[in-house]
Amino acid sequence: MAKVKIDGKEYDTDALSAEAKDNLTNMRLCDERMQQIKRDAAITQTARNAYAAALKSALPKDA
Repeated sequence: MAKVKIDGKEYDTDALSAEAKDNLTNMRLCDERMQQIKRDAAITQTARNAYAAALKSALPKDA
């Protein structure tokens, strides 16, 4: 039996209603998506930093 803790209280997932199980699944999917978005943002920030460095090196030196 799998357990889940919500607001400090532990629940047996097998005893949850279908609606509660669906909401739990959707909440977990949202958590996974938020983690993916954070990883994507970090990758994008790294790429932006590289473009900024490339831009600086491509600018005229006498300006």
